[in-house]
Amino acid sequence: MPDPTNPFSIANGGGTPTAGSYGTVMLTALVRLHHALQAVRLPLEMPGVAEQRTGLKEMVDQLEDYVIPRVTTLEAPLLTVVGGSTGAGKSTLVNSLVGHKVTQPGLLRPTTRSPVLVHNPADTVWFGADRLLPDLERVDHPTTDPAALQLVAADEVPPGLAILDAPDVDSVVEENRELAAQLLAAADLWLFVTSAARYADQVPWEFLRQAAERSTAVAIVLDRTPEDAVQTVATHLARMLASRGLKDSPLFVVHEGPVSDQELLPTAYVAEIRGWLESLAADVAARQQVVIQTLDGAVRTLTRRTYPVADAAAEQVAVADRLRRDATAAYDDGVAKVVAGMEDGTLLRGEVLARWQEFVGTGELLKGLETRVGRFRDRVVNIVKGKPQQAERVTVAMESGLEMLILEHAEAAAERAEASWRQLASGQALLKDAGADLGRASRELRRNAEQAVRDWQSDVLTMVRTQGQDKRTTARFLAFGVNGLAVALMIVVFSYSYGLTGAEVGIAGGSAVLGQKLLEAVFGDQAVRSLAERARKSLEARVRELFAAELARYTALLDGLALDPETAEQLRRASRRVEDARYAGQRGS
Repeated sequence: MPDPTNPFSIANGGGTPTAGSYGTVMLTALVRLHHALQAVRLPLEMPGVAEQRTGLKEMVDQLEDYVIPRVTTLEAPLLTVVGGSTGAGKSTLVNSLVGHKVTQPGLLRPTTRSPVLVHNPADTVWFGADRLLPDLERVDHPTTDPAALQLVAADEVPPGLAILDAPDVDSVVEENRELAAQLLAAADLWLFVTSAARYADQVPWEFLRQAAERSTAVAIVLDRTPEDAVQTVATHLARMLASRGLKDSPLFVVHEGPVSDQELLPTAYVAEIRGWLESLAADVAARQQVVIQTLDGAVRTLTRRTYPVADAAAEQVAVADRLRRDATAAYDDGVAKVVAGMEDGTLLRGEVLARWQEFVGTGELLKGLETRVGRFRDRVVNIVKGKPQQAERVTVAMESGLEMLILEHAEAAAERAEASWRQLASGQALLKDAGADLGRASRELRRNAEQAVRDWQSDVLTMVRTQGQDKRTTARFLAFGVNGLAVALMIVVFSYSYGLTGAEVGIAGGSAVLGQKLLEAVFGDQAVRSLAERARKSLEARVRELFAAELARYTALLDGLALDPETAEQLRRASRRVEDARYAGQRGS
């Protein structure tokens, strides 16, 4: 029988951690690490993120289920979790160790049932809902609810020891597998049960590999082994254990034999295991050393695993920033092109130009302006033939031209933003979950653009009306009127820098100059420059608001991810605090 007073015969080697490492400082550091892990968000799809999400959940669960509760109760009984493959005989072994039936073996596979924890009546206080595995509901009766933990008090279990019968680690039911992994991560000692037929199965060995990595105390039970196969199977299994870092794990063999109506093996078949567990439970120092060894291994593994998760969190922020920059650049470019179209004479073509010429007249007026507009500015007002209804036609043509300019570049911006997002898997997933076609301008844009243009035109009217407060009785102001002057101001805004070619320069350009001279005749040079600049900025601001609303369809998806750029570094700092507390405790012990 293995020596229970030497706990390092139960697990793979390592240093010599002590209870001194796990005082108040360590508890505080672990709680902060728990908070830092809970703050991590990994919502974006990218290579390897599924594994990091799984790892993150495992770390949070282990802190909640085992590490933090165990640090606060180092003197609690040794929790021995009995786990292993389907059909290995775990429940029968537990019943046999206790001496009577306490857990029901699964008659049909896979069996969904709650785990069963057997303990001495004197240790009941240690297994309340505020202790180990706090998310499992405590019940005192058999149940099929995997979210419940059935507590069974039995005098046959020595004080200081608790035995937990876990679901199969290789169950075909995912919920069972997840629960088995959760319970094994909460074990002080893992009693791994396998059989001569199943000992080489891959899934249990993956759990054993993890146990070896975090120095979990492990003992192996080779169950249901025919007499003539014991030597061969046990030798092969021992070699497998040694090659996987578990050479010091004790190996018990339970021969194949009859099972009673009460689901019990003959007492002699399990006597060695029971004696070893009882001896371990009776030695407080050895028991606590097993707890500390497993706890220390879990903490050491947790801190090591936090750094890849922190890197993943930082990468999430970086990818989200790239997606935000790409979408913003697309819409900024759209705004720039709309502004350019407003200022380079683009809107002075076609319908707008025709309606403007109807309003101001052509022919001799423009010919005279080419050579004598500077000397005869006062005559301009007298030459203009425009009427109110003609001013309205110019306004309507401008409204339509502006709306089309805005819609054209908003559509192009949406296409560019979508194309840039589709270059990344994370962007593709966000677009898929958006619930709308973000590659097109929103349905509301046309209506919003119409309203924005009308509001801007109203602003221009207000500017002209305010500027002409003391000129409303003058001949110049009355001859052209508020609407006419407002139209002229809009024409000036749209010809901020000419982009016209060929014959358009003489026609549209001259028309724009005429509009400017009309305004100067009424308000003066400086006032016209100020009015034009204010009107231009007002229109640009409205365009930017429209495009910002369109961009928000993209950025809202990123904002909803709740990614914090500080999360990664906060997690690294929290992990370093745990490492510092661990080393400081060892030096001071």
